[in-house]
Amino acid sequence: MKKAKLFNLKGEELKDINLKDDIFGITPNQNVLSDAIILNLAALRQGTHKTKNRSEVRGGGRKPYRQKGTGNARQGSRRAVQWVGGGRYGTPVPRDYSIKQNRKESRLALLSALSEKAADKEIMVVDNFKLETPKTKDMIEILTNLKVEDKKVLIVAKELEENLILASRNLGNVILLEADEINVLDIVATNIMIVTEDALKEIEEVLK
Repeated sequence: MKKAKLFNLKGEELKDINLKDDIFGITPNQNVLSDAIILNLAALRQGTHKTKNRSEVRGGGRKPYRQKGTGNARQGSRRAVQWVGGGRYGTPVPRDYSIKQNRKESRLALLSALSEKAADKEIMVVDNFKLETPKTKDMIEILTNLKVEDKKVLIVAKELEENLILASRNLGNVILLEADEINVLDIVATNIMIVTEDALKEIEEVLK
């Protein structure tokens, strides 16, 4: 059975906690995990890119000049792609980048990400994450106590308290999530996952 260390916010080790094998101890499915990462990255793309083609730009209602006798190449419209201010060809149009993954695969991908984290000993459990003040220096002190101040950290709590949010928002290496928001991308993109004890119970309850 996989184990994780339980710490308090002073960095003191309290005890070992057992992690459920059917959640944190499966053999990761790399194909499904890769698909889930691609899906999450695709979901971040807005797909609002747009340029105007020749039917959408202004002007060009008549022929720029006569067909023959000018010495210039023949032209039919100033909206053509070769003209400054003309339309554009083959450029982006709005589209939906989202990819679908069925529910079983999505769950397997999440279990695979959690199991990899546990296998690499990159999961820490804390008894709580209650901050007395919303000061960033207090948050830095906690990360220093836990010896993760130089790592990219994912903090998962059952509920995110206001002081925790305010103390972390200026730290670029900290991601905050509630237990029901955990996802493959944030798990694999961080070096260490710090979970509160009650958040761990909720994750195991939902994914059992």
